Amino acid sequence: MEGLFESSVKGPVEKTHPAFWFVFKEKRMLCVKQEAENNPLFVVDIRDIGIHPDRELYLGLLDGFHCYVAEVSEPTRVPEGMAFHGLWSIHGSMDENLFKVAFRAIHTLEWDRTDQYCSFCGSRNRQKVQERAKECPQCGRVSFPRISPAIIVLVEHDGKALLARSPRFKEGLFSVLAGFVEPGETLEDAVSREVKEEAGIDVKNIRYFGSQPWPFPDSLMIGFTAEYAGGDIKIDNDEILDARWFSAEDMPEIPGRISISRALIDWFLDRQKGEKT
Repeated sequence: MEGLFESSVKGPVEKTHPAFWFVFKEKRMLCVKQEAENNPLFVVDIRDIGIHPDRELYLGLLDGFHCYVAEVSEPTRVPEGMAFHGLWSIHGSMDENLFKVAFRAIHTLEWDRTDQYCSFCGSRNRQKVQERAKECPQCGRVSFPRISPAIIVLVEHDGKALLARSPRFKEGLFSVLAGFVEPGETLEDAVSREVKEEAGIDVKNIRYFGSQPWPFPDSLMIGFTAEYAGGDIKIDNDEILDARWFSAEDMPEIPGRISISRALIDWFLDRQKGEKT
């Protein structure tokens, strides 16, 4: 697919053409197995195949095809040839542009689920007609999908990368440092603070790398590279259990290719390979 996505909250008046349906039960998505691929349902209406959603939302158009997200609960009869999968497990077996919409879908669904009531007066919110937002009919407060910015950074020093172990990681897994941006903070300030807090060192030459939506539940990961500027590694044994400098030759187990953390590490490895050729 070309991947041109047009976001919209206003779907067609009638469902007459096949559309992409991103159907979730908790955090798992219903996929159709087609040879080596897992794809979202492509039907006019999921009710036609016996799936009756608790909620559905219109997302927009992908290459001219309508896209919906829907939520179902237990028990749900799964049609033959389909199964629920975690998004982690289907990355690489789904078209990349469809996978991006799947991220958008689960983020939107979670926002709709958790923003049913006004956070100011407690009245039930209603969906705004023209934009992806909700409005309180009593006090007029408008709320948008929550997006929590977080920085993620690979620090280099003498041909080595700083990688760390979080208590949440499985044994032996290391990754780059990351953390949420605080109020009033620039992204660059957040990079310097997080590295100092988690590893005890200072950094310089902070450069933007790229970004990735991370809807678990609502993060936007903003990637950077940086260079070591001074200090010794000191961990707090709370957020970080271990942190070390790793060369390309002695890399530990690292995250899978679904994440921007892996993209940062691959960038470092490619640079090291290029410098040695």
